[in-house]
Amino acid sequence: MSEDQSPPNSVLENPRSELSLTVFFPCYNEQENVARTVSAALAVLENLNADFELIIVDDGSSDETGPIADQIAAKNPRIKVIHHETNLGYGAALQSGFRAAAKTLVFYTDGDGQFDIAEMPPLLPLMEHADIVSCYRLNRRDNLIRKINGWCWTKLVCILFRLKLRDIDCAFKLYKTRIFDNIEMVSAGALIDAEILARAARKGYTITQAGVHHYPRTAGKQSGAGIRVILRAFRELLILRKNIVNENAHLSENRKKPDNNTGYEK
Repeated sequence: MSEDQSPPNSVLENPRSELSLTVFFPCYNEQENVARTVSAALAVLENLNADFELIIVDDGSSDETGPIADQIAAKNPRIKVIHHETNLGYGAALQSGFRAAAKTLVFYTDGDGQFDIAEMPPLLPLMEHADIVSCYRLNRRDNLIRKINGWCWTKLVCILFRLKLRDIDCAFKLYKTRIFDNIEMVSAGALIDAEILARAARKGYTITQAGVHHYPRTAGKQSGAGIRVILRAFRELLILRKNIVNENAHLSENRKKPDNNTGYEK
């Protein structure tokens, strides 16, 4: 279930001190961006006066991303770093972040600086009526091929899983953390956003949407658009749909089995 909303102007109706929030960044070879991205996030979070933690997930970077992240964390007890010894993939990085989240809400965006985290606080009031805020990029600042791939991918995912979302892979999402106690995450690659949203929707969690601005990458190199990555994601997508359909069929069969003690159907 999803709906499209515009974020209210106010950040919270209730006192801001009640906010409990994990923010994390998946990073792979982002040595030019990680410090700037974390600094911007801290400015926003400290202004919220929230109970927050900030997590940097270094997905086996071959540059100085890991050491830079460690230096940042050493100066602030609210910041911690998760290191993958090797590059496990985008999905694995998101899984690590979600599983490590210790606060009531969890937000993630990429460590490449293509989003402005100052647009996150207006999403918070939407969580009073939804379990997930899945954002979509306004004026996406990528090349034409990436835009076409993204549009086709979103349409396909929405058809296969009966979702009504504008931008499946937009890396600017806010979740209630308890969701991740109740859904399985398997994908280690580009399928991860689709998997989480599809499984959450099937569990009955509500999804709302909001637009956020998207900015050109100013440093580092984009990853994830190679033909091998894309083909792998499509193959995994079909497997995911089959698995979810089979899981739902199994649950339906169990509900129909009569209770041996009462004779009523479960």
